[in-house]
Amino acid sequence: MSNSEIRRLEKISDLHRWNELPPPEHPLISLVDYKDIKNSSPTNEFTWIQSYYTISLKRNVVGKFRYGQQSYDFDEGVMTFFAPDQVIHVELLDSDNTTHPPSGWILAIHPDFFFGSNLAKDVKKYPFFKYSVKEALFLSEKEENKVLDIFNNIRAEYQANMDQFSQQIIINQLELLLSYSERFYQRQFLTRKKSNHELLDKLEDCLDAYFANEDFINNGLPSVQEIAEELTVTPDYLSSMLKSLTGQTTQQHIHHRVIEMAKVKLSVSNDSVSQIAYSLGFEHPQSFSKFFKSKTKQTPLEYRLSFN
Repeated sequence: MSNSEIRRLEKISDLHRWNELPPPEHPLISLVDYKDIKNSSPTNEFTWIQSYYTISLKRNVVGKFRYGQQSYDFDEGVMTFFAPDQVIHVELLDSDNTTHPPSGWILAIHPDFFFGSNLAKDVKKYPFFKYSVKEALFLSEKEENKVLDIFNNIRAEYQANMDQFSQQIIINQLELLLSYSERFYQRQFLTRKKSNHELLDKLEDCLDAYFANEDFINNGLPSVQEIAEELTVTPDYLSSMLKSLTGQTTQQHIHHRVIEMAKVKLSVSNDSVSQIAYSLGFEHPQSFSKFFKSKTKQTPLEYRLSFN
């Protein structure tokens, strides 16, 4: 398959058929053993868009995965989360990896499986489905065993005779898996404090440069998307990392910087509230006053008068 050819995988059965696997035992959910996957592209490159979620645990996969605009080498055990309707590109590298052959599992779940359950809407609250592959989750051996236990429980349930309880039991296992994944990501944020603090420093430098630019007055406040692109991370990962480090999301962090700038101007300058509003990128003074009060419980004028 060439880079220009993008395959669309609408169903779980499309995933099985493409990888020369037997038909899935359940039409909406399947746990695939990575060693059973057969790659038949003459270029060792694959690009596809899938209409289902995948949660993967892979080890020793000799290749590069591209998800969105980021790539990552999967030569260690990592966990990744892919949402529907994203372009995924894989380049497999030629290697005689017989000592440590590729292994792992791919759990595929079609959104229709969530129908009638809270997970139908709650699945969208898990930010790691929007992370790039370079923001993958690295598991300890203990954590990996927990994930494998849940995978096995899900497979055992859909392989059994499905009854009125089966869907809810599997949903419960999926919710447990996602909750553990959140916990493991928080652990990863904490154990990578050095790199996270470096990213925080880059964020501060980025905001300093943005606010120092003369175009800031005309462009208004920076968006989370703009800041994340400048730092080459996904918006959701940046917010999750900041939340674990500072207790604030990226949006809250930006707003905090603006409020601190406004407080300085209100306390040491003679500029009017309107002038300060315009200097901070607000098109209308009323918007600035509403924003300031929502963050400080005071109007800009009340804050200024508190210094007299």
